[in-house]
Amino acid sequence: MGWSTRPRAGARALTGLVAAALLGTLSATVGASPASAASQEGIGHDVGGQKGFGTVWLGSYVVGGQQVFCVSFLLKAPDTDEQYKPGDELLTKWGTKLPADEAANISYLLLRYGDTKNADEASALAHLLHSWTAAPRTPDDLKTDLPKDKIAYDAQAHLDFMQEKFPAAADAVERLKTDAETNRGPWTASMTTPKGEQHLGEAAEWTATVKNAQGNGVPGVAVKLTATAATLDGEKADSAAGNASPQAAAKEVTLKTGADGTVSVKLTPTGDKPKLVASLTAPADRPYVRLPIDTSVQRVVSTGGEKELTAQGVVNVAKPGTVQVTKTDANTGKGVGGAVLRITGKDKTSAALGPDGKPLTGADGKPAVVTTDGKSGGVTVENLRAPQEICVVEASPPPGYTNAYDPQNPPSACGTVKPGETLALTVTNKPNEVPRAIPAGDQPVARAQGVVETSYSVPGLAGLGLLVLLAAGLAGVAARRASRR
Repeated sequence: MGWSTRPRAGARALTGLVAAALLGTLSATVGASPASAASQEGIGHDVGGQKGFGTVWLGSYVVGGQQVFCVSFLLKAPDTDEQYKPGDELLTKWGTKLPADEAANISYLLLRYGDTKNADEASALAHLLHSWTAAPRTPDDLKTDLPKDKIAYDAQAHLDFMQEKFPAAADAVERLKTDAETNRGPWTASMTTPKGEQHLGEAAEWTATVKNAQGNGVPGVAVKLTATAATLDGEKADSAAGNASPQAAAKEVTLKTGADGTVSVKLTPTGDKPKLVASLTAPADRPYVRLPIDTSVQRVVSTGGEKELTAQGVVNVAKPGTVQVTKTDANTGKGVGGAVLRITGKDKTSAALGPDGKPLTGADGKPAVVTTDGKSGGVTVENLRAPQEICVVEASPPPGYTNAYDPQNPPSACGTVKPGETLALTVTNKPNEVPRAIPAGDQPVARAQGVVETSYSVPGLAGLGLLVLLAAGLAGVAARRASRR
């Protein structure tokens, strides 16, 4: 952001006190540096308006292959290979401290527009920095016979010229100034985690927020999100900011905040304590200058005008629970093997949930089944989402326990699985009953589920033998009488 009269060979006469540059990650290379050490203009406009001068350059320069802005009033433009060293806090042309709001405005504009490729924005940025750092204290500071290091910047005269010759640049002046006053620092960053605990393998939304000095969200801020013990999916980011591309199973994504200053991602825990860190570059409270080795050359504001902000969130992952089911005989209390049980929700119809929140179903789409052990009558089901209320419902009775089984109201047991704990449930079955005696002439009794059982008492069997023997004796007597005839 420099000033120069026209024409001038080699270096240009400049109209500001301080040079503002955006270097490092926030700088933009504009073309290649020439082989000579002459100054090279970047992007901007030749602007007039101040008495005693012709047109001057309001825009960027290229120094060391990078775009910089210069405002050192009437001093030389920087050479393309100009060397600078760290300097002090940016002051006004008169060596006084900048008001806090103007210093914050400069830091913000350097951060947000220092790498602009738009000539109107570049001219507007140069104009605003001149206006804040070299404003006249009295009308006498605008006299044309003042030494180069004493003359002030006639902001209104140059704005009038831009409105006539470069109306888009004049409009950009007001737009950039309003943006700076609205979104200047100090910024704050925060992270909002999901309410309650998360579960392994189950995604939930996390949100990072960037706010300005007024406590309002700042749009268009690039935020790097880095996950630990988790993976990220950036698909939920604000599409208006160009962040709709999914970032499946990523550990790190960079997204821009939306109109409300937020950016959201889906985070899926892969470990016990998932963490998400948001980091971003924010404007410093005050910019700092870099000084040229040749003191007659304008100064530049380096990356001292920015600072790093971070915010993070950590949540606990709910550990899965376990259920231990035992099938017992109602009469003896001993374990019964071979019972088929369904693992359901508390409604006894829907499937119970795994740790990732997905239903535990079998190949038939119904709630998963387990079978009790033949020796202990027990079975263990692990990795259940916790907390949740579950039921175990008998789907098929074991052999010898069919008579009392009612498929419309099967045996069941319910309880709540808690994180990291084992829920013990017992399902009891009544064994089939065997009749002690059946009256003579009665038919066998059919039992439930198509099972037919017939039994006789010992006295019954003896009576039946006597009847058979008596019949045989009578038959013998009849036969002997017939042979005598």
